[in-house]
Amino acid sequence: MSITAPFTDRRAAGRALAAILVRRELASPVVLALPRGGVAVAAEIARALAAPLDIVLVRKIGVPYQPELAAAAVVDGDKPEVVVNADVIALADVPAEYIEAATRRELAEIERRRALYLEGRARVPIEGRTAILVDDGIATGTSVRAAIEALRRHKPKALVLAVPVAPREVAADLARQVDDLVCLATPDPFFAIGVHYLDFHQLSDAEVVELLAEVPAGPRGGAPGEEAGPGP
Repeated sequence: MSITAPFTDRRAAGRALAAILVRRELASPVVLALPRGGVAVAAEIARALAAPLDIVLVRKIGVPYQPELAAAAVVDGDKPEVVVNADVIALADVPAEYIEAATRRELAEIERRRALYLEGRARVPIEGRTAILVDDGIATGTSVRAAIEALRRHKPKALVLAVPVAPREVAADLARQVDDLVCLATPDPFFAIGVHYLDFHQLSDAEVVELLAEVPAGPRGGAPGEEAGPGP
């Protein structure tokens, strides 16, 4: 499916994705957003699916003196995961000590952001559930790939990637790494995520907190519309 007209904003994109996902009849869905922009998209999906909402924080570890080139990434969770790019590490001769030190720094930043955004809100378990990973768009896919690899280790029943827009080749590659990909637009050539939105302002931390407060994090397993269980 391809949508060429710009989305009004991230919420509108989320509703468009939700309209497709509700027809999938996904088993025990849980929605996982990549902050910040992905939270606005994900909140609409979680609401439509009557699913709990959580976030996945990913911090890239760049090569020394070339930080835009990812040598590894740290992904939060009950047991934070470090996803390494062995080819980049070997090519750039990145020492293990550098990765270890950077991992400690990024884990501290992840915990700071999770505390800021969620204020003690319990993590949503994903083992045996349909995990729906959401962002407001994909450019290179580096953070999304790290999140996918880390989430796989938590044994979801199925892993779905839902994004409004991504480059065609990147979307095709990511489709092979998940059980289902829902992407509304795959432009070729691809210029930037923001051109597909009329409103693409950078979300503030306060907006993220407000969005997360709109959707419960408690266990709500079962079909959409099913009565929610007690919170944690």
